[in-house]
Parts: sequence; C-alpha cells; structure tokens
Amino acid sequence: MENFIVSARKYRPQQFDTVVGQSHITDTLEHAIEENQLAQALLFCGPRGVGKTTCARILARKINEKDGSVSEDGFAYNIYELDAASNNSVDDIRELIDQVRFAPQVGQYKVYIIDEVHMLSSAAFNAFLKTLEEPPAHAIFILATTEKHKIIPTILSRCQIYDFKRITILDIQNHLRGIAEKENVKYEDDALYLIAQKADGALRDALSIFDRLSTFSQKNITLAKAAEVLNILDYDQYLKIVDFAKENKIPEILFAFNDIVKKGFDPHLFIAGLGNHFRDLMMAQNASTIDLIEVGEQTKVKFVEQGQKWSPQNLIDGIEICNHADINYKNSKNPRLTVEIALMQLSSLSAPGEIAKKKKFIILAPFLEEKQEVKLPTQILEKKPEVEVKAQPQAIPEQSLQSVAKASKPLSKPNISSGFSINSFLTQEEKSTEEAEKTVVVNTDNLPEHHFTETDVQNEWTELLKQLRTKDPVIFNAIKAFKLHKIDEKIIQISYPSDSAKVEFDKISIEFFNHFKHKVSNHSIVFEFNKDHENLKIEVMTKKKIFEKFVELNPLLKDLDDLMRFDLS
Repeated sequence: MENFIVSARKYRPQQFDTVVGQSHITDTLEHAIEENQLAQALLFCGPRGVGKTTCARILARKINEKDGSVSEDGFAYNIYELDAASNNSVDDIRELIDQVRFAPQVGQYKVYIIDEVHMLSSAAFNAFLKTLEEPPAHAIFILATTEKHKIIPTILSRCQIYDFKRITILDIQNHLRGIAEKENVKYEDDALYLIAQKADGALRDALSIFDRLSTFSQKNITLAKAAEVLNILDYDQYLKIVDFAKENKIPEILFAFNDIVKKGFDPHLFIAGLGNHFRDLMMAQNASTIDLIEVGEQTKVKFVEQGQKWSPQNLIDGIEICNHADINYKNSKNPRLTVEIALMQLSSLSAPGEIAKKKKFIILAPFLEEKQEVKLPTQILEKKPEVEVKAQPQAIPEQSLQSVAKASKPLSKPNISSGFSINSFLTQEEKSTEEAEKTVVVNTDNLPEHHFTETDVQNEWTELLKQLRTKDPVIFNAIKAFKLHKIDEKIIQISYPSDSAKVEFDKISIEFFNHFKHKVSNHSIVFEFNKDHENLKIEVMTKKKIFEKFVELNPLLKDLDDLMRFDLS
C-alpha cells in the first residue's frame, strides 16, 4: 500500500507563480532577485496557512539557483532552517551566529530560514540584534511569524517586512477545484465554497478539510456531506426555517428548531446564523449588493428567490429580532426559550392585518384543537380606568380599553382649548399635572408586552413634535430639544435640558406614554428621565419667558400682570 501524502504537502507550491493569493509578495520578491535588490533580512508575517514558509523556501531556492549552488538532483546546499519554537534559547542563537561567520563552500549566499521567530526569548532577540543589523555579505535571513506584535521593535526595524494576507474564498475554491480534478474527486461547487469559507483564509486548513471530506464521501463531495462533517447548518436549513416564518407556521418552525438542537447544534450559533441569513436576504433584494453574500452561485439563486417574498421592513425587523435574541442568550435563565420566542416573533412578522404591524403573537391558532381567533380576556378588555375623566358636555364619548385593544378604527381627535392631546382619553378642559396623572391609572396586569424598535420610538416622537408645532407652540419650543432612546426592551430614556422644560412636558407626558404603549402593544414600558447637563444652556421658551420678553418691550405689562395675575405656569 502506497503511503498517503496529504494535499497540503503534495501540492505545496514549488514556484512563485503557483502560490495562491499572494501575488503582491511573490511579484516583489521575483523583481528583487532579478534586479539584485534583495534585502539581507526579511520578515514574513501573516495568518497561519497562507504561504509564509512556502515562499521563504521558494525564495531561498531561487537565490541558490541564481548563484549556481544547486546540485544536479536539485539539492540546495546553502539553505538552513531553524524552528524557533523548539530552539528559542540564547544558546541556540549564539550557535547560529557562530555558523553565520563562515562563508559558503559552494555558491555566494547562505540562506537562514527562522520559522515562528516570535517564540525566541527576550535574551535570544537581544543576542540576535547585532548580527541581524550587520550580517556578513554572504548571509540572508528570512524570518517567519504569525504574531508580528510579539517581536520587539528593534528586530522589526532591521527587517524588510512582507505582510501576507488571508486568501480569498474564491481563490481557495478555485485551487480546490483544480486539485479535485487532478485527484478525480467529484464535487459540488457550493460544497467547495463552504470548505473555503470554513477555512477562514487559510489554504492549508482548506486542504486538510478537503482531504477529510474526500475520504468521508468516497470522492464525491456534496454540500450536505460537507455540512455534516463540518458540523454546521447548511443553507437549506435556514431557507426552510425562513419559509416557515413567512407562512406564519409557528408549530412547524418550532419543530424544525427542535430537530436542529437534537442534532447537536448550538442554539446560540443557530440564532446568530439566522440573523445573518436575514441580512443576506436583504442583500439579495438589490442587484448592486448581491455580491456581498458569501455563498456559492447556486445557493445565491435560492437567496434571491426567497428575498423577493419579503418586504424590506420585515427583513429589518427580522434582523433586529435575531440580534436581540443573540444579545440576551447568555444572560437568559432559559436560553432555549429566548430563541423560541424570537422564532415566534419572526413567524408573526408577515401576519395579515393591523396586529401584525404591532408584532403581536396572534398566529397561535394551530396549537388549538379548534381554530379560533385569539383575543384578550374579557375582564381586561372591559376594565375601565379607576378614576373617571372629567369632561365638558361636548367631550368625546366614553371610551373603554376594549376600543383601544381592537385598534381597528382611528379615534377622532377632539378640539382642545389649550395644551396638546394625543389620544381620545383627553378632555377639552385644561387640567393640572396631578389631575392628568389620575386619568391614566390603568391596571396593566396580563396586558401585552411585545417587541418594539428604536425606529418606533423616533417615529412617534417626531409625530408628537409635528402636531405640537401647530397646536401648542409653547410646549413644542420647550421639548423640541428632548432626546428619546430605547436603552432596554422595557426602558425608554428621556433626556431633557432643564427643569422648566420638563414641567412643560409633564403636561402632556401621561397622554404620550399611554399612546405609545397602545401603539406598540407593550404596557410594561418604563420611561426614565435623565437631565442632559451638556445641553443646559439651551433656552426653553416657556409662557413665563415669553411674557418676560414682552415686558422688556413694554414695562406696563408688568403692572397689568400684578393686577390681573396671569397664569404663566
């Protein structure tokens, strides 16, 4: 039986033109040899498996060939290799320095290749400095390392540095394709692409994976077998999951996830991969960005077909849902439930009607023996505020939480005598802040707590400012410098510039908070106030300040205020 030689050794490049993906270095070295401008100390650095040692050996052999120090059988006399990982002491370097002093018996140059040079001890580096700075005319040093940052600066300054880059996926795929044809191995292009992707820019790793797959598949490498051996989810699994989500099939998507977990895949990696899949679907919707998807050509076609089924907004929401689950996975006491909740949210994205826009979980009917519409409990729908709202005779008819929960018809907006109102719970009578707080005492037990986005926050705040600009310019000028941000799934932080501005905002804050909670169907949101000290100098135009400016123009107004006692709060 013949001895098996791994592909990484069998197909190791012997010439510069066969080195994969490092043309910027091989061309430079060839020109340096031809023009006799080769430095006496070179440093090859870069990731593992990208060709550093290979290029060092080719360069050393080229130098020997040029000065005629190669035997008839191709043996190069004047090449010496030192593994610094096992010969890293100062005594090893001193022994090397003693050998360097002697000129070669054949040819013009001695070439010393020191691999893994970063493993040398500090004393060894210092002992090597003088020789590296002023080497004998017949000595050339080629140092190779994967960790350039561990080499002391005095060594780096004495070397001509060549940075090797990670080999691209396409270059590795093309190289594997050529080897497969030489070895009579059948293959699928997408399988070779997956191998190249898994290798992470290292050609040696790709060749090792190729050998393993060739043996496992009996020289017939398919995408399914590659995914099985590499223990990664193939693209078809994600395509199937996303199809279930698009069709609102919650039971099917949960069973598919269960099968994935049973096969030993990490749920955390699964949800992160699913988020990346939604990102790829977004890229597939535009011809100008489709090349940003790192998959094989056949799989890319499937991505384009699936991407056309989704709206851009749904894909953005899908990415955010997956990202949120990815972030919260490690901190969750029930990580699997975190992923399952995300899958149910994804399955509700494309649900028809207004409820889908609010990301509610209404597609749970398949779990019931008799399919029926899922509604909130009657006791919640019929529950009224604990304190009745005082209203004028022409105020809005009495509203219950049931009308808000349905959210099927927009509520008509009343004419407000002063201040600003967002929803129909407001009266036409101007109230103080304390009275306004009483009108919104609502029992939120068992009310929905659904996901909302930063975009939802900014959209509603922009809409509020837009309406205030015409309805109540005083409050608008007071709060236009406010900043709202979602800092947690249940917390929105409100940064305000001054206490007087916050007083103005308090007049409408309760209405806005209730409106927003109903809008996004999340009644557990907490609004936290934070004084923005950086913007304290921003002037807020309250009623009092406006009146003071008029007093500056006409001092008689001050006497009128003393007489009439205007309400400038």
